[in-house]
Amino acid sequence: MTESANSLLFRAQQLCLTRTVRFTPIRQQIFLLMAQHNAMISAYDLLAQLQVLEPNAKPPTVYRALDFLLEEGFIHKIESSNAFILCPHFGEKHPSQLLLCKSCGAVIELHNNEIEQLLQSLADEHGFAITTKTVEAHGICADCRA
Repeated sequence: MTESANSLLFRAQQLCLTRTVRFTPIRQQIFLLMAQHNAMISAYDLLAQLQVLEPNAKPPTVYRALDFLLEEGFIHKIESSNAFILCPHFGEKHPSQLLLCKSCGAVIELHNNEIEQLLQSLADEHGFAITTKTVEAHGICADCRA
């Protein structure tokens, strides 16, 4: 069973209190919209959804909220699609790799330490310092293949 959007929001609120960071109402609303969405979503799709509740919302509002959510580890950015997805494992450090369905937009988040270690080892061999790490694989999910 997956955790409800409200339960995820409550966990995020508690974590922000612990970290003493401001989880403003707009940040919470963007978080909740993402928690209710089960696939990757663009900033402009989030803006359209937010404008139903906050008609005066503008793109910078959404981008500032997304920057906060990224910084706090609540979401992942899908670089190849310039989209975002909620990370239900927030609050814990973990490696992640993303499987992205080209058909329905579903995202499967993997946590494989071996992939993480291999990538770091290969980077070290080349004297390369990794600053940002997003491993993405594109394909078709099991539901779309059926």
